[in-house]
Amino acid sequence: MPYSHAPLSTGTDPRPAEARADIRLVVTDMDGTLLDDAKRAPAGLPRALRLLRERGVLFCPASGRQYATLAREFEGVADGMVFIAENGTYVVRDGVELSSDPLEAGVAAATARAARELAACGADVGAVVCGKRSAYIERADEPFLAEVRKYYLNHRVVDDVTAVDDEIIKVALFDFGSAEHTVAPALGPFAATHQVVVSGEHWVDVMNRTANKGAAVRRLQRELGITPAQTMVFGDYLNDLEMLDTAEWSFAMANAHPEVVRRARHIAPSNNDNGVLRTLARVLDLPLPL
Repeated sequence: MPYSHAPLSTGTDPRPAEARADIRLVVTDMDGTLLDDAKRAPAGLPRALRLLRERGVLFCPASGRQYATLAREFEGVADGMVFIAENGTYVVRDGVELSSDPLEAGVAAATARAARELAACGADVGAVVCGKRSAYIERADEPFLAEVRKYYLNHRVVDDVTAVDDEIIKVALFDFGSAEHTVAPALGPFAATHQVVVSGEHWVDVMNRTANKGAAVRRLQRELGITPAQTMVFGDYLNDLEMLDTAEWSFAMANAHPEVVRRARHIAPSNNDNGVLRTLARVLDLPLPL
């Protein structure tokens, strides 16, 4: 469906004022969207969350990050917040699981073995096997661990990631080069039956075909009685595409992947220009210092 983009940075409001009063759900990606390139949250975020809560608007981070990592990011302000973690495979509210979409054990193991084969052929890659309790890795070198720590607060180094005792919801592969050009093509055989999603410049995620951020948002909308017209979504990368389709108020960040820009209805300022909060302030008329 072709959309006409209305960039907020030009001073053009995307919808008439009367429509702005009926937003009930705000869903935002984290890295490249809400957070700046240094992984910092906007200074005005706690105030924005309080104002949204006062208006009865549910704020929902939707990320490839682990639930524990997201909960730490919003520590102290997370009451009542819904977290769409692990690219939609694990959804939690107030510490209680709302839904999950686990991988078959054989698929998780096969994906991890594919990562080993890539590494054996010279690719600088490593697998993160993502369970509900923890993430599991075999690589223990500091450069790889530094990347893992950014997104997986709970992680363990094990001898064999294919033999862990946990419910596996996703396998993420980190490529120090270009994930889109190296890892994603190598995982082509999995794409016939599962989701193989480039979720960042260096990350590719393998999940069930039924799992994505959009499916998680649609389930949440049904449970809460919230319509696409009452939903606002922000994203920047390919793992955000499906959730953009769940909202009439869909925003690609100015720094977004070209495919995300084509899919969204509107353009928000970049993540380094406080794009999410600036858009919320204008569309919802929130008194935020920006």
